[in-house]
Amino acid sequence: MAVLGALVLALGIVLIPYPGPGWLVVFAGLAILATEFIWARRLLHYARARYDAWVRWLGRQNWLVKLLVLAGTGLAVLLTLWLLNAYGLLAGWMGLDWTWVRSPLF
Repeated sequence: MAVLGALVLALGIVLIPYPGPGWLVVFAGLAILATEFIWARRLLHYARARYDAWVRWLGRQNWLVKLLVLAGTGLAVLLTLWLLNAYGLLAGWMGLDWTWVRSPLF
């Protein structure tokens, strides 16, 4: 169960900036690990409390702060897609030879 929990947790961390259930997957991974480890149970409770506090704080902010958070999240998504060479693959499929869309990692 420890290996499965670690894999689910790692996947959740990767998914956090993307639209969808990133935090849900993180909490699921921690819940799996919490069945075997006390530290994971403590971390799960702490992470849930911090997540809830973040959501409450963001809900109290004006539209500009919310827009900046959204823009930062979008930038993180675009950057990770570029680093994972998603744009290079799409350009290759469309027959475009744009070197600037290729990831520096691949």
